[in-house]
Amino acid sequence: VQLQASGGGLVQAGDSLRLSCAASGRTFGNTAVAWFRQASGKEREFVAAVRWSGATIIYADSVKGRFTISRDVAEITVYLQMNSLQLKDTAVYYCAEGRPILSEIRRVRGYGYWGQGTQVTVSS
Repeated sequence: VQLQASGGGLVQAGDSLRLSCAASGRTFGNTAVAWFRQASGKEREFVAAVRWSGATIIYADSVKGRFTISRDVAEITVYLQMNSLQLKDTAVYYCAEGRPILSEIRRVRGYGYWGQGTQVTVSS
């Protein structure tokens, strides 16, 4: 499995961005694709996840209501629409794929495949 993240950039607070995560290979219903982010000097943190089946969609509290995760099964691509961006959203965003059980879906260890990351910088 190879994951290619794209769509990052430099924006102002309040702006929007859409990240894309293109996955190679087939999709499996129970497989989840997640977005994590890592700000400078901080640990990688969970942002959102969706299973290819669409049965599970989960968000971190810090982005709920502002970010939307979606998937295009035909294109094997997962998107992260980020609205009302804030300074605290500045980070490198990574997409990851795995088959975590529900209790592990927010954890880094639940995912075995990772993309290369895309930088999102929000300025005031």
